[in-house]
Amino acid sequence: MALNGHIRVLEQKHAEFEKLIKDEMTHPLPDFANIAEMKKQKLRVKEELSKLRMSPERFEYAS
Repeated sequence: MALNGHIRVLEQKHAEFEKLIKDEMTHPLPDFANIAEMKKQKLRVKEELSKLRMSPERFEYAS
């Protein structure tokens, strides 16, 4: 169950980064350095999510 909770937290973080990036892009003068950093962080979260979703531990709990 802890693994699924961790996945949910990461999904929320991913969605937060998506919103922050979209919000920053709506500014008259977006901070592109900040946007680039947020995109990198969002990608790291997505990569971690992918690894966790394929984790054998996750399938043990589903049984």
